[in-house]
Amino acid sequence: MNFHNASFKAAYGTSAQLPPSTGPEVSFAGRSNVGKSSLLNKLMYRKGLAKVSSTPGKTATINFYDVDGRDLVDLPGYGFAKVSKSEKGRWSDLIEGYYNQDRDFALVVSLIDIRHDPSALDRNMVRFLQDAELPFAIVLTKADKLSKQQQQKQRAAIKKALDLPRGTPLLVTSSEKGEGIDELRTLISRAMER
Repeated sequence: MNFHNASFKAAYGTSAQLPPSTGPEVSFAGRSNVGKSSLLNKLMYRKGLAKVSSTPGKTATINFYDVDGRDLVDLPGYGFAKVSKSEKGRWSDLIEGYYNQDRDFALVVSLIDIRHDPSALDRNMVRFLQDAELPFAIVLTKADKLSKQQQQKQRAAIKKALDLPRGTPLLVTSSEKGEGIDELRTLISRAMER
């Protein structure tokens, strides 16, 4: 799968607007301030394909990117963002609406900031993915903010806190330094090939 061959495809504000699945999809979910847009840009070798903002919660729609003829799906961040209750409700409906559809879920990339213990929202997301029996991987972001020793310690603590099923991929990444990005590309490519 050639990640250089990437382009923005479409954005949807409600789950009812989503077109049917046309092939395997890899979706990205995580808190509003987890660095999802930066990670996507690094993954797709682009600076500004996914909009990065200093204000968490910039992604208010479900954004589809075409990568070599396959779909990467960027979901609105949950939690942190300073938006109205009604807007948070719409985001929640959007995310749930996406996962409740009959789609070809190849992989869900659940993003968690390595600097912090998983929040209740993070744990709920992982529990939801397990209960729905969706294939998923945990990707820890912002690793450049910690030393290698701190990274290993946090990785172990997060793995324990989430009580992950055996064999669940758990990657440590940094959009800043490119750490773990090649491994993530490989993981996504394999998921798309099944």
